[in-house]
Amino acid sequence: MSETICALATPTGGALAIIRISGPQSFQILRSICSHADTAKSRFLSPITDETGTLIDEALVSVFHAPHSYTGEDSVEISCHGSQYIVRRILDLLVQKGCRMARPGEYTQRAFLNGKLDLSQAEAVADLIASTNKATHQMAMSQLRGHFSSELAQLRDQLLHLTSLLELELDFSDHEELEFADRTELLALAKTIDERVRHLAGTFQAGNALKNGIPVAIIGAPNVGKSTLLNALVGEERAIVSDIQGTTRDAIEDTIQLGGITFRFIDTAGIRHTNDQIERLGIDRSLAASQQAQIILMMTEPGVPYPDVPIRENQTVIRIKNKTDNFQAKYGVGLDELRQQLIDIAPKLPENEVVVTNVRHYEALMHASSNLARVIESLEMGISGDLVAEDLRLVLSDLGEITGGNITSQETLNNIFSHFCIGK
Repeated sequence: MSETICALATPTGGALAIIRISGPQSFQILRSICSHADTAKSRFLSPITDETGTLIDEALVSVFHAPHSYTGEDSVEISCHGSQYIVRRILDLLVQKGCRMARPGEYTQRAFLNGKLDLSQAEAVADLIASTNKATHQMAMSQLRGHFSSELAQLRDQLLHLTSLLELELDFSDHEELEFADRTELLALAKTIDERVRHLAGTFQAGNALKNGIPVAIIGAPNVGKSTLLNALVGEERAIVSDIQGTTRDAIEDTIQLGGITFRFIDTAGIRHTNDQIERLGIDRSLAASQQAQIILMMTEPGVPYPDVPIRENQTVIRIKNKTDNFQAKYGVGLDELRQQLIDIAPKLPENEVVVTNVRHYEALMHASSNLARVIESLEMGISGDLVAEDLRLVLSDLGEITGGNITSQETLNNIFSHFCIGK
């Protein structure tokens, strides 16, 4: 990290723009473009001029001395006017003076490498930026503040204690009269740890649904009002409404927020027997969408039976009889009750509880649980402590993957941070 990097940290087109500089030459490069630069101050106003002395802009400059910055390095933020011309001139000038343009996520990657954040907290930065509702914001903030990291640290301490007792037993194996590890207590501790790991992994389904939008499939025969319902829920003519059966040939998707939760609605082709190959393809996609959905709005109208579609055990089905006194999608009758029902059904964020939303974290937890299962089986069977200790080290490695303690591959880190935006 000997290079000094720069990037625009705000979206283009606004009244103001913030340009970030980070690295060992930050202050030296700043002085070369700001005639009034005073890095002893935390904030100052200064003109920014090019190599000929031509004024580019008047800017507010914020100075951060290492390690008291986002990246842990000497850093500068230049707040200038949002003109694309001004931003481009300043960035060009910074590159001329020795900066390199930052790659996506490079600031946060440096924060991780400098110990300002662990990897799960760094990933929470991207989730926080992408948050679109109260639920996703709460989950990202919890992870960024280290609640998940703290939970893993406690599990790690328990695992290290378990491992140390086993290894101490091995060191004194020639003294049969000494017992450092009570197998009954070790087994109970291993089961307690495994229960917590499996609980964390078990929150992923709800966390992932809240993060990406709870999938809701609207299923029913043709012309029962599925597209009308979708349009009414999202508040626009998203789907074509027609009296002609089979109008919807493909799944149409849109999202809305209800009660601070994002729902991802899927309007599907009407389910009926047909010889039309294109319509048949749409019906097949409807059935596939119903299998992927967490909630199914099973829709019909008087005189039309509900469609016969397979329902998974963990799916919730809401049955709607349209064109009746209690529900008329076309006129909004019953929609408020339906919205509230969806909010009530949606997963709730438990108070002060860690919720896993990242598939990488979920997979690491599942690997840890698998290795813990071997630890428990070995302890129950009285297998040698050196073999049990090896499985425990694998569990520690699995949990370390989440916070980044065991990740040394630059390629792995680059892959994680490449999904961040430039400037973050």
